[in-house]
Amino acid sequence: MTHAQTEFTFADGRRVNRLGYGAMRLTGQPGNFGPYEDWDAGLALLRQAADLGVEVFDSARAYGPLHADRLVGEALEGRDVFIATKGGVDKPEAGRITIDGSRDTLLREIDDALVNLRRDQIDLFQLHRVDPRTPIEVSVAALAEAQADGRIAQIGLSNVRREELERALSVAPIASVQNRFNSAETGDDDLVDFTAQRGIAFIPYGPLGASPMARGARLDPRQALSWLLKRSPNIVVIPGTTSPHHLADNVSVLEPA
Repeated sequence: MTHAQTEFTFADGRRVNRLGYGAMRLTGQPGNFGPYEDWDAGLALLRQAADLGVEVFDSARAYGPLHADRLVGEALEGRDVFIATKGGVDKPEAGRITIDGSRDTLLREIDDALVNLRRDQIDLFQLHRVDPRTPIEVSVAALAEAQADGRIAQIGLSNVRREELERALSVAPIASVQNRFNSAETGDDDLVDFTAQRGIAFIPYGPLGASPMARGARLDPRQALSWLLKRSPNIVVIPGTTSPHHLADNVSVLEPA
């Protein structure tokens, strides 16, 4: 890849490396942060990622819940990185998820995220899932309100269909779409092209597929990431890992050929 191909530029001019990091793997319920049983190991991994040149860090209120935002906030406080988080989905207890895209909830969750991420402004705040009880226009209008007063820089959507994206675009500019997409799950192929034509970042979750290390997997992790990066110039990949070695290996995918 050439240097130009390793970067994506958002509509507001913010330029980022297209190989980011997804923080969900680092979290669990209180007292259990996935494979990391101590907080310091998670801090070290996130700081290693930033030291290796990772710029985009993806989190969400529901990851933990709250722990991913707090971990990212502590690890990366004061660093010039691009932090994305999500709201509208909460996980108040194990096995229970709530969806609430109402104005008041989203604005409260943005305020919580600012504190947990230790930021004066969130680079990208994404609606985690469309609330079936709240029109997407209402949810996006709330995010636009927070954007207007400077709490968030850009608005994104996750788990959306093209029709929902088009409705959201009628309310405010949308900077990103985060849907499940990988070489084995290409149901959003058309949406990738639709967003690329409009300068919207497509941030696939599950970039390595369900079982990337399984015998007979379609592509190994490096191949899977390379496939996504070559698929479209608006794709920003956010593989999660708990291994410093795998982190370094993932980042090396961006090295110019």
